[in-house]
Amino acid sequence: MAGKSSSYFLKKIDYFSGLKQDHMTEVIRFKTEDKDNASIIFAIRQKVFVEEQHVSHEEEYDEHEDESMHYMLLVDKQPAGTARWRFTNDGIKLERFALLPEFRNKGYGSFLVNTVLKDVIPYGKMIYLNAQVNAMNLYSRAGFYQVGELFYEANIPHFKMIFKNTVS
Repeated sequence: MAGKSSSYFLKKIDYFSGLKQDHMTEVIRFKTEDKDNASIIFAIRQKVFVEEQHVSHEEEYDEHEDESMHYMLLVDKQPAGTARWRFTNDGIKLERFALLPEFRNKGYGSFLVNTVLKDVIPYGKMIYLNAQVNAMNLYSRAGFYQVGELFYEANIPHFKMIFKNTVS
């Protein structure tokens, strides 16, 4: 199954994404049946979550892989990041946002978050995520707000965050 993609050429500051550089960005959407793309995003997640953040392989790769919609961000045709979302009993949960180190702090994270949001907002359901504390500003800029108490997933501090423009 071929992934659906969206391409954007960014010459100036893109208000929606925050990107400021002249780079071709492409976002590919796919399910895990697309084995080629799945293997690439799993490699990104391996590097970011398992190797950098010391999340166990068992915690990182879970029973929700097949039901989720996966995203791969390409920058100048190079894999740069990934994310996924899935339906839950509470609404739509965004998960597994990861950028390779060389693509961080350049607007690509915001671009990826906003791309996923554009896809899920039309469902009209509550949109939420569990944000690592060090990534909360990224999600706040996209319109999420913190709810509840600090908790730990994979020994990493998190807060639940809800998108401000969704049905509660």
